[in-house]
Amino acid sequence: MSIKDSNSHPDRPSEALDTQNSAPCSMGKCACGKGVPRGKLHCYNWLEDIPGGYADCDIVEVQFKNTRKGFYKNSTNIPLEIGDWVAVEASPGHDIGQITLTGALVKLQMTKARVKPDAEIRRVFRKAKQSDMEKFEEAKAKENDTMIRSRKIAEDLNLNMKIGDVEYQGDGNKAIFYYIADERVDFRQLIKVLADTFKIRIEMKQIGARQEAGRIGGIGPCGRPLCCASWMSSFVSVATSAARYQDISLNPQKLAGQCAKLKCCLNFEVDAYVESVKRLPGKDIRLETADNTYFYFKADIFKRLITYSTDKSVPANLVTIDADRAFEVIAMNKAGEKPMKLEREGVEKKEQKKEFGDIIGQDSVTRFDKKGKKKSPKNKQRNGGTQSQSEQKPQDNNRQQREKKGVDNQKNNRQREQRKGPKPQTQGEPRPKATRDKPKDNRQERPPLKSDNNDSNE
Repeated sequence: MSIKDSNSHPDRPSEALDTQNSAPCSMGKCACGKGVPRGKLHCYNWLEDIPGGYADCDIVEVQFKNTRKGFYKNSTNIPLEIGDWVAVEASPGHDIGQITLTGALVKLQMTKARVKPDAEIRRVFRKAKQSDMEKFEEAKAKENDTMIRSRKIAEDLNLNMKIGDVEYQGDGNKAIFYYIADERVDFRQLIKVLADTFKIRIEMKQIGARQEAGRIGGIGPCGRPLCCASWMSSFVSVATSAARYQDISLNPQKLAGQCAKLKCCLNFEVDAYVESVKRLPGKDIRLETADNTYFYFKADIFKRLITYSTDKSVPANLVTIDADRAFEVIAMNKAGEKPMKLEREGVEKKEQKKEFGDIIGQDSVTRFDKKGKKKSPKNKQRNGGTQSQSEQKPQDNNRQQREKKGVDNQKNNRQREQRKGPKPQTQGEPRPKATRDKPKDNRQERPPLKSDNNDSNE
């Protein structure tokens, strides 16, 4: 059993862990059916059900607020289980914490935490009583107000530091002040003022910007909880070379995380990029052909495709070849030979397939400019059906519109004359031609039109 294996749980994904207050699973139960705390420092006890007393151990692991942990000896053999709140020895007084691991794996965790074998191990006093928990909650309720007042005191003393969090001991007699500072700070006067103000024992502990982001938590640009707040417990420095290996633009706004430092995820895949780059030719190598000299332009590391340009600073006459072909040309150039072309001879250039197909043209900017009116069947018969709407000239379209408008006007005039009825005529007076009457303001109500059958009967 390795130490690494003891920090994972097969039934619970790491992104579902609650790390802010190390709260128990939902409804006090986890996937394995036991009420255990779910935090990034939680360890699953793989040796719990092994018979024969192998998993028995008198040392337990206790977790306090956020990331603080400790190892305590159960000298009185109190029956303890994961998730129990206990009162442990502190200096001075006692502290309240929650048991996160019992059994033989505690010794492995002590080795991982680099606890010396001869180090003094404090004791577990008892299981936390109701009075202990009430006092612990009272002390915990004062943490936010204490942090705000301590920041004001540090500002009045002109100290270049930021107090990020305050953690009270379980009995309320001591408080740990976590601060961030870019340089060495002399806070001796600060400790005196804080002790006189809050009447407690003060302990100062410096943390980094990444640890502060992990304590606060949040959502990253990937849409997932921050790695430092969900599963990371140790932090390493991130260099800008990690971004260069991955061909990422060196934009500080995109590369910086919520801690204003380079994102930790830049280190996750850099090893794979470094190994893949070793299988490609160098960026400073030129490829000589019979007609041109090609310079490195860009590369697809995992597909092993390299693009070369005939200009060193501007993309010109770009040619993309695979890494094996590039090594062949390099070997030919070393032997004093120059190929006719950079591509392989006798290999046709394959058309690159699009990643997606724009079937309905919804991504076109000018998709609304190309739509016109549909051609009516009458116009098709008038033109003999020889020309389509897109082939007609603009003049023909205007003529057809004028003709159609004239036909519609004549039809409207005939319908209007039928509704008015025949005009009385005198004997010998010729009937005037039908003209389009202008609409009048005072119109009389017209009688309803009769059907054809009624007209014939009359």
